[in-house]
Amino acid sequence: MRTTARWAATLGLTATAVCAPLAGPAVATPAAPTSLYAPSALVLTVGHGESAAQVSPARAVTLNCAPSASGTHPAPARACAELRAAGGDLDALAGSSDTLCTKQYAPVVITVDGVWQGKRLSYERTFANECVKNAGGSSVFAF
Repeated sequence: MRTTARWAATLGLTATAVCAPLAGPAVATPAAPTSLYAPSALVLTVGHGESAAQVSPARAVTLNCAPSASGTHPAPARACAELRAAGGDLDALAGSSDTLCTKQYAPVVITVDGVWQGKRLSYERTFANECVKNAGGSSVFAF
């Protein structure tokens, strides 16, 4: 049940983020494209546990990167810049190498669902604790 609710919320937020700019008054003539950029709209969630299938999201944010950075993410411009530099590869994000974290095991799971440069993206990663998440995921996962 939790997985179904999570997918429903994720798809709803993604559809809103991607389709909201398209909503507007109906026009009889076809309109010129408003952007030459492929859509990049993501929904990021964080929950406490070992797998997204077993936990409910504690927080969720949206991140839109094309044509400009926006969304409910606390630092959308920085997060979009880091994602562009990594080519959209969330595993390749460079973290802080000088951060020291305890070895306490309190798993935190991050999910990312949506569209990155026109391609479907679905990602899940579990970190040992909140400190490791913040150190290893750069600003993209810091929400």
